[in-house]
Amino acid sequence: MDRVKKYFKKEFTVDMLSLGHDSASDFYLSSWQRNRSAIPLLFIRTIIFVGCVSILISSMVITSRVLTFGTWFIFLTHWGLVLNTVACGQAFVVSVIAFSRGPIDASLGLPWYVKIYWAFYNISIPIALFISIFYFAMLTDLSDTFGMNPVLDVFIHLVNSLLMLILVAVSRHPTRLLHFYWSLGAAFIYMIFTVIFHFAGGISPFGESWIYPMINWSNPGPTIGVVMGSAVGLIILHAILVGITVTRKKLTLRFGQTNSFNTVN
Repeated sequence: MDRVKKYFKKEFTVDMLSLGHDSASDFYLSSWQRNRSAIPLLFIRTIIFVGCVSILISSMVITSRVLTFGTWFIFLTHWGLVLNTVACGQAFVVSVIAFSRGPIDASLGLPWYVKIYWAFYNISIPIALFISIFYFAMLTDLSDTFGMNPVLDVFIHLVNSLLMLILVAVSRHPTRLLHFYWSLGAAFIYMIFTVIFHFAGGISPFGESWIYPMINWSNPGPTIGVVMGSAVGLIILHAILVGITVTRKKLTLRFGQTNSFNTVN
């Protein structure tokens, strides 16, 4: 119990709002490896990044028969694919730099490219999980409208989240409780976009002023309820991500890496 209290006391401090961490190596070493090589995580991140790029391109190509390039970008699912690809691409970049230049120095703070990765990590993973839950809970009954291709639907609404969870499972860096504001901020930007889309006279591929029927600003009351519920859901998903990270650390301490390679999160 004392350890739990100590953990929460540490997490709920102003410093934990920033993208600061003492050890840069936590961002390019896997939680499961026993050495200091950047190669294992680079290999895994390359596969994940290629997977994200493949899903993104496939979505654009397959839906091009129904959606124009501009209307492709109005859907939250597609925003999520872009965010996933950027996050995994930046993770790949961090690993490449560590592999080619050697250990990354964080004596003056984390380098900007590591912070960019961490920010997009905090944004993309809760949103990816949210998109999966939102789709299978609320949109599967509307598959005739929102389902472009059965196989593609599985990849953009499920496989994408599995790839991001693999990224979490093999990483070593922490997930801060107070970093929920990153994904919440991105979701807020999308909400503002839906408002502008509606009141600026935007028309979706379905011939409607809404992008999703449950986010219809012609009926602001229920829509605000959905938005608020979604915000709470994102915070919960971020908390779950923190729980996964803490569990990962406990498991790797016991079964994976040696204690000499661990840092305190």
